[in-house]
Amino acid sequence: MISIGDAIVSSEILEEAFVCDLSKCKGACCVDGDAGAPLEEEEASILDDLYSAVKPYLRPEGIKAIKEQGTFVVGQDGELETPLVNQKECAYVVFEGGMTKCGIEKAQEDGVVDFKKPLSCHLYPIRIQKYSSFEAINYERWDICAPACALGASLKVPIYKFLNEPLVRKYGEEWYEELENVAAHWPGTLPQD
Repeated sequence: MISIGDAIVSSEILEEAFVCDLSKCKGACCVDGDAGAPLEEEEASILDDLYSAVKPYLRPEGIKAIKEQGTFVVGQDGELETPLVNQKECAYVVFEGGMTKCGIEKAQEDGVVDFKKPLSCHLYPIRIQKYSSFEAINYERWDICAPACALGASLKVPIYKFLNEPLVRKYGEEWYEELENVAAHWPGTLPQD
C-alpha cells in the first residue's frame, strides 16, 4: 500500500496491466453486475441538472427507467448510484454497433454538457472506498475485463497510466505526479518500454 495525501493506493495500481479493449468486451461493465455505477454526492445533483440535455442521447428504456426511478437511486448499501433498466444495464447506456456507450459521455463529446460521466465509470477498474480519514484506492478484478488485462500486458501499460485522466480529475495533477514518482521507484511496477 502507498500513501499519497489522504489516499491509500493499492500497489496493484502500479503493478497490474490494463487497457480497455472495447472490441472484445463490448462495454460489458455498463451492463453486467447487480447495481448501478457508484456516484459521488455532487454527481447526483449534476445528473439532475443535466438530465434534460442528456435525455435526447438516451434509449427509450433508459428514459423510462429514469422517469420511474429518478436520475439516481440509493442502492442496497445506502450509497448513491445510477438507475438500472430492468435490473440490468445502466439507464444512461446506449448501444451502437454492438457496443455499449455512455449517453452522458456522448453528450459531452458533442459539447452539449461539460460533465464527462460519473467518476466511478471513468476510473474503472479502480474503485474508491471512503473512510473517515482517508480513501482506499483499489483494483477491482472482474473476469469480463480479461481482454483489458491482456491488452494492457501486451502494451505494457499499468493501471495508473491507463487511468491518468480520471486520476487527475479526482486528485489533481500534483497528486498524480507524486504517484508517478512512487511508481518510478516501486520494485513491482510494471516495466514499460
